[in-house]
Amino acid sequence: MTLAEQDCKPVQAGTAPLSLKETEELLREIPQWSLSGKSIQRESRFKDFRQAMDFVNNVASIANNQDHHPDIFISYNKVRLVLTTHKIGGLSLNDFIMAAKIDLLMAQRTP
Repeated sequence: MTLAEQDCKPVQAGTAPLSLKETEELLREIPQWSLSGKSIQRESRFKDFRQAMDFVNNVASIANNQDHHPDIFISYNKVRLVLTTHKIGGLSLNDFIMAAKIDLLMAQRTP
């Protein structure tokens, strides 16, 4: 089962974050994302503000459905998404599942 086909599961406080080795293996499945400290991030540009906001609203819908929310930064037509599992102070499988679902959304957009 691919990352995008999975659903986020609740993470208990005190759960260990993914190891660097586990993180690097999962990053291979989402090549548009990069590791940044204890998070992964992706930046995308859109035609204009409206397209950027439509994308952000679609991401918000997925995030609410999965109960796993990215930090979202918007600057006119540029959107940067940052995923981490705050409850454990690092990365969990949920971050990679969300990233893969966001990648599917990106693949569906019209240029």
